Amino acid sequence: MRVIVDMMGGDKAPLEVLRGVVSAAGECSASFVLVGNREELLRIARQYACDISGFEIVHTSSVITMEDDPIAVLRGKKDSSMITGLQMLADGKGDAFVSAGNTGALFTGASLLVKRLSGVGRAAIGTVLPGTAPFLLLDAGANITVSAEYLEQFAVMGSAYMKSMFSISAPVVGLLNNGTEEGKGTPLHVEANHRLRQCRAIRYVGNVEGSEAMFGACDVLVTDGFTGNVFLKALEGTCKWMMKTLKKEYSKNAMTKLSALLFQGSLAEMKHSLDPSEYGGSPILGISKPVIKAHGSSDAKAFKNAILEAIRYAESGVSEEIAKAALDFGASQAEV
Repeated sequence: MRVIVDMMGGDKAPLEVLRGVVSAAGECSASFVLVGNREELLRIARQYACDISGFEIVHTSSVITMEDDPIAVLRGKKDSSMITGLQMLADGKGDAFVSAGNTGALFTGASLLVKRLSGVGRAAIGTVLPGTAPFLLLDAGANITVSAEYLEQFAVMGSAYMKSMFSISAPVVGLLNNGTEEGKGTPLHVEANHRLRQCRAIRYVGNVEGSEAMFGACDVLVTDGFTGNVFLKALEGTCKWMMKTLKKEYSKNAMTKLSALLFQGSLAEMKHSLDPSEYGGSPILGISKPVIKAHGSSDAKAFKNAILEAIRYAESGVSEEIAKAALDFGASQAEV
């Protein structure tokens, strides 16, 4: 297994990315290709005592910022760590690619350089979220506007992902909406709900409200990228607020501190289940090879888990399952 890593992408790059790679290397047998500014990587490795002698470094001179336009990047920053890494993946010089950089640039680059799977009209970012049971949010930020057909295809790809990665024989699919009634939502939601009900490739439960998603309403929650990203960040913020509030309440006085000791194990388990860094990165489903988007603010732990997720994704054969599902979906659409 050979993992290509964008060392310069993300708010805390390259230090936290470097630490994440070193940590991941200690937990797996994969080899790593570090793509970024060689001089800067070596300097930081010396400064923070990170041993990177066993890693291959591919030097690049430019960096994609979070503000860069995705299309302009493909034309003007071909020597960036992200575009170089994606091209290497496309050329077969690695088995997976991980980046915490500009989401739009990564999605566009993956779609145009690594290419979509045959039969996939639009790729999408899938993010696994905590709840009564982990569920997949799809799309989590790539496609701001979508069609009802794309939402149906997201449902098919998401079902294939949950079958392969979580061993769920018949994943339940829900459409994120502002109510459970059939006529709820925009015209897009009404049309998508109708299409999903008719889709024989999935197990569709209907419209799902955001308040029910965490309580096992579905295994795959389908929506457009704008709504999905707002939902994701609102959930992350709520989880952080909740943990900070609990910490504050349990630190008020000697009695509350004592009670905190009694619930220490349960609180630690709760914090673990709500920590976004524990779930690693988000795969871009529908791309021909594994491309994993790590959170832009990833620290070393989060990036390590994103790398481990990339390895698990590459080894699982889920891309082949999604490809088969997409082709079957296309064939069924042609019959209609």
